Amino acid sequence: MAVCKRISFLKVPFDIVDETMLEGVVREMLANGRQHHIMLLSFKDMMKARRNQEYRKMIEHASLVIPTSKSIVNGARFLGLETPARWMPFEFIIRLMGILETNRKSVYLLGGKPAVINTAASNLRASFPGLNIVGRCSGFYKKEREADLLLAIRKASPSLLLVGSGIRGNYKWINTHFSDFSDGLFLWNKDCFEIFAGKKKKTSKETWSKGMEGLSGLFSHPWRLLRGFQYVYYFLLLLIYRIRS
Repeated sequence: MAVCKRISFLKVPFDIVDETMLEGVVREMLANGRQHHIMLLSFKDMMKARRNQEYRKMIEHASLVIPTSKSIVNGARFLGLETPARWMPFEFIIRLMGILETNRKSVYLLGGKPAVINTAASNLRASFPGLNIVGRCSGFYKKEREADLLLAIRKASPSLLLVGSGIRGNYKWINTHFSDFSDGLFLWNKDCFEIFAGKKKKTSKETWSKGMEGLSGLFSHPWRLLRGFQYVYYFLLLLIYRIRS
């Protein structure tokens, strides 16, 4: 049985799952007949969870919480905690798809514009021919269509429901509709289908390894410089926790 350790970092939970552990953890979740919410958390997400109790509760109830930010990993190391493995979101999803394919599992794709989701589905079929895509639906749908969509997903009973852009509530949508689904894995990522379809570039490994992915779009969105104050606050938090410990 694959078991991953969960740590609490600045009151936010993270799971320690490296490359060697992931397949065992996924297979265990698929085998136990329960619902499993997988969440990929950036630095921004973690800081939001500290001030938003509803969001933090959602993270606490998730089966797998994976850090994607170098700041989180460095902060945990600074506090002397066991360091969680950091994953690039796109690479994590690709690895997850590979595990599902190896185990002859299925996926339902939900989100993106019609042309995007269709291209993404075609590209996924080409990359993972053994992965069963049991359904797909674009986002930005009318609210009255949601009941039929939920029924279709429940009937398809996918091993993984992968949710992307264009869904009301974004990251909250999965948690809101848990009672409408059967068992399986559930994961939301805003840009996944656009990247699969080649409509958006994924962060380069070099940029990501340096922890500079948050600087993307800085020239077109200069107000993101204000995030610097958040990092100052983060550093002060780490110092306070370090002194207390």
